[in-house]
Amino acid sequence: MAKILVVEDAVFVRNWCSKLLREKGYDVVEAANGDEALKIYREEKPDGVLLDITAPETDGVVTIQAIMRMDPEARVAMVTAMGQNAVVLTAIEAGARDSVMKPFDSNRVLDAVEKLVG
Repeated sequence: MAKILVVEDAVFVRNWCSKLLREKGYDVVEAANGDEALKIYREEKPDGVLLDITAPETDGVVTIQAIMRMDPEARVAMVTAMGQNAVVLTAIEAGARDSVMKPFDSNRVLDAVEKLVG
């Protein structure tokens, strides 16, 4: 099954996403911030990334830009909160293929991941 990198600074949210994806058979790797995400992306070469748009140290837009420079074919979906439309548009311009809004609906998360790797 596909390998998904979940990038989320909130431990509860990261654990929830990872558990949901593992239950559906995905191989999951996790990062708490953008810097970790870049390191793990280089090492693990995931098939898809769920990337929080706001994160400490390196925010999601900077992270997706770095991922896309590293791998122009990267498949990334942004994780957003209400009211982040302008930042989401910037992320899409940088290469994001989808976005998932918090609070999460498990079906929407799974649909986004399936779009990335399906």
